[in-house]
Parts: sequence; structure tokens; C-alpha cells
Amino acid sequence: MSDAQQPKTVICRDIEGREHVVPVEKLKWRPSAYAIVVHGGKILLTKQHGKYELPGGGVDFGELPEAASLRETSEETGINVANPRLVGCLSNCFKLPGSGEFVQSLLLFYRCDFAGGELSIASLDAFERAWTEPPEWRRLDELDTLEAGASFDWRAVVRASL
Repeated sequence: MSDAQQPKTVICRDIEGREHVVPVEKLKWRPSAYAIVVHGGKILLTKQHGKYELPGGGVDFGELPEAASLRETSEETGINVANPRLVGCLSNCFKLPGSGEFVQSLLLFYRCDFAGGELSIASLDAFERAWTEPPEWRRLDELDTLEAGASFDWRAVVRASL
């Protein structure tokens, strides 16, 4: 693509759904990995800012995305998972909650197996605990009634992975 065809701005959404027009040079790159964990007819979800999300987040430098999905799930929920299998990929531009940073992200979704543990947010730092509620196992048949958090609707990826 020539420079004339490159976009000069992109639309980024925040967790409230508001759109922000952002110059491309202000974007930060953030690959992320999310876990889809189904156990006993229920799906594991985090709850942030009063809305439901899949456990997951940014991939650390030097970390494989598969490992990030396992780490993030354990940190955010107290649940251990195993055997991550890539089931979906999206791209998204959004505003990070609690900051003025805008991000372009490649979101990788992994179907993972439940391996044990108890629901907990004990591994979160004080900043994360300020806006995170305890994780929950929710029935799969409730999926369409739950208010999806994040700047994208992850439910379509979940449905496709079942």
C-alpha cells in the first residue's frame, strides 16, 4: 500500500462504546490472548466495569500467545487451564481503560481445557481490583443476555468455538 493509501486516522472505541478519532502515529501495538473455557455447560467469564469479558489480555514481550492465555486466565480468575487451541482471531483499535492510551490489537482466542482451581481475583494488583469483580461461571444459554464488555463483542467467537 502506498503512503497515499495509508489511513491517517482510525476509530478507537472505549469500554462505554464511545468512538475516538485517533491519528495512526498515536497507536500502540498490543497483541492479546483470550481463553474460552467451558466446563459443565458453563463458560468462565471475568467481570470488569460491570460487564462480562473473557479472561485474557496483553501478551508480554518474549511470551507465546498460548502461554499468555493460560497466565491471564490464572491471574484474572484463579482457574488453571491447559491445552490452548487457537479458534479465532480479530483485530481491534480501542482506548485502554483508565489511561489515555490508544491501542491497535490483534486478539487471539484459544479454547482451553479446565484444569482446576477456585474462582479468585487474589492475583490482581490493587489497580486492577478497583474495577474488577469476582469471575463467574455462567451458563452457556445465558450468553446472549449477558452485557459484553470490552470494545468488541467476543460472543460471536465463543459461539463459533462451541
